Amino acid sequence: MKRILLPAGGAILATGLLAAGLASTAQADTDVAKDDLAKTAAQAAEVIDFWTKSDNAALKKAVAFNPDALEVEKISSGGGYSADTKPGSTAPIGEEKKSTAKVQNVNLPKTIGKVFFEYRDGSLYWCSGTSIQSQYRNLVATAGHCVYDIAGNDEVVSRWVFVPGYYQGKAPWGIYVGKQAFTHYDFDVYEDFDRDYAFVTVYDGIGGVANQSTKVTPSEYKAHIAKGGKGYIKETPITAEEFAAGYDKYGEAGPYKSAPADPKVETVAKPADVNLGNIDEYYKGEGPTKGVKVVGIEVTEAVWNAAKVGFDNGDRVPSQKVAISKEEYDSLVAQKGDGKYLGTLSTNEAKTAWFKQEFYVKKWIKTTAQVKYWVEDYYVVEHNVKSVGRLGDNVGGQGFAWNQPTGKYVRTFGYPFGPHLDGNKPFTGVTPKWCYGKTAKNVLRIPSKKVEEQMSFKCTVTAGYDGAPWLYKYSNSKRLGYVNGVTSLIADTDSNKRYDTITSPYFDGETAAIYKAASASWSGKLIP
Repeated sequence: MKRILLPAGGAILATGLLAAGLASTAQADTDVAKDDLAKTAAQAAEVIDFWTKSDNAALKKAVAFNPDALEVEKISSGGGYSADTKPGSTAPIGEEKKSTAKVQNVNLPKTIGKVFFEYRDGSLYWCSGTSIQSQYRNLVATAGHCVYDIAGNDEVVSRWVFVPGYYQGKAPWGIYVGKQAFTHYDFDVYEDFDRDYAFVTVYDGIGGVANQSTKVTPSEYKAHIAKGGKGYIKETPITAEEFAAGYDKYGEAGPYKSAPADPKVETVAKPADVNLGNIDEYYKGEGPTKGVKVVGIEVTEAVWNAAKVGFDNGDRVPSQKVAISKEEYDSLVAQKGDGKYLGTLSTNEAKTAWFKQEFYVKKWIKTTAQVKYWVEDYYVVEHNVKSVGRLGDNVGGQGFAWNQPTGKYVRTFGYPFGPHLDGNKPFTGVTPKWCYGKTAKNVLRIPSKKVEEQMSFKCTVTAGYDGAPWLYKYSNSKRLGYVNGVTSLIADTDSNKRYDTITSPYFDGETAAIYKAASASWSGKLIP
């Protein structure tokens, strides 16, 4: 198998030589390039939090990876393949005895899923991938360009995870954070797409939701915070009727609050009959003395401390310190700097919890004055995640084969989503699709991607199918086969603006050496 000694072009040459000298783990005397994705458990925990917070919002936001850099042109075919070693294979995980049942429908393998990652500009993308057999049942196979940045800076992408069986924000078998990526030296350094594959070790899977917010009562909220838990309060505008109904339940110090829409509104005298028994009625504008009500007006802590306890204008309304989210804290800090927030803000010593306290005094006004009402909804934030175990134990793992003959049947599974070149978009990316056929006997050549000997076969999929496994000798009853390639490029070979062909690197003895190194690498657990 060839090795590209120098990348083409003067500008690329300088970058390539620099990368060759500084590549973190790739050594010049070996084909194996190894790079860290999330080296420590702390880094992996941050990745899990990023993808799972707000009900897996980031997973739902990601789109199929389809940069202009993957566009191909000037495609041609060449001669046949020459194996560099004897053919070989490694059996799938959980392979069963041969079944005699005749199954007509195609059974999707549990091993397939989506790999998600963050690109250098902050964009969120996904490709296809599969669990593959390994010593520690912790390995994923996908395209190299779904793990390594193809912008020419020889780095891995950020926040890489694998989600088998992904469906509309759901992770039925957990989320697996990538620990280390293994690829060929030629792809890591020179972006040689004849080596566009990667094997990624993953930590044990994580299930559940990180930083899940749950609405609770004020008493539940206070108890949660008292135990050192996290939470926050959200203010929502309500009507006068909603305020009155809620105030009956919570009382003056509760989450239902009111204030003059115009703080400069005229103050009137306190009614002579106000007392502890009817002050709440006056807050609702229903006190014994008609036409008068009491509201709170926000003041500074100094003014509040100087005020007395009582029913007169300017007397204190009870105040309490409450926990808020970091986002609200940062927003209030900015408002305080502009003089728009009068309360106090604080954080604990570890800066893992944030608090606010607002100060109000009583203001008697006419019931005809315009008043704004709001309710404070209380939320607790809990880290409801757990370990779901090893990837291979949960979904199995496909076998691996190398130096196999071409012109043989394979079945591929992936998640196409992007449009054809003519703009037609036939795939949703929600459910996996499959293709079946014989690989071409001759090599495919695409000079723009340094491709001199990729495999190919006819398949009319689009972007998102990148990294999809090519399964040799796939058993429909067992849902297992042998990974003999991964989708690298998706091409329009007849120039009709419709993709019709997918390509894959030819898995040879050098590929087997890289797979062997990855399959013997341990990753470990995130949660004991």
